[in-house]
Amino acid sequence: QVVKIYGEGMATGFATFESELPDYEKWDSSHINECRLVAEKDSSVLGWAALSTVSGRCVYGGGAEVSVYISGTHRGIGVGRALMLRLVSESENQGFWTLQSGIFPENKASIKLHENVGFRFLGRRERVGKTVAGIWKDNLLFERRSTIVGND
Repeated sequence: QVVKIYGEGMATGFATFESELPDYEKWDSSHINECRLVAEKDSSVLGWAALSTVSGRCVYGGGAEVSVYISGTHRGIGVGRALMLRLVSESENQGFWTLQSGIFPENKASIKLHENVGFRFLGRRERVGKTVAGIWKDNLLFERRSTIVGND
């Protein structure tokens, strides 16, 4: 169900640069073991969120990149907000002090979601990557700094 939801995000054309669904091994190796969340109702996955490392350098060990995907039939009802609030809490419990997200400018719902849970806009990375169709895309960088971790 997680892969299906990721595929729905890919199909929008403004959720990821990825062009193929990863197998579990690839997905598993690219996401941090802690802070993997799913929202479920009646045994159906409504959405998921997970963290990836931003760098292999130890000085960036307190930073992680957010992935959050919501099923097309469950968008706009608070699933994303619930996942993000839990992800923020869990990330702080695991010692992360910075969360970041790169969002396509067209993905207004994701921008609004991030802003509503305390992320701030840092800047625009112009023509940072190409879609599978060969179209250059900008990416907006958002960041959330922990209020309880990394402030000493």
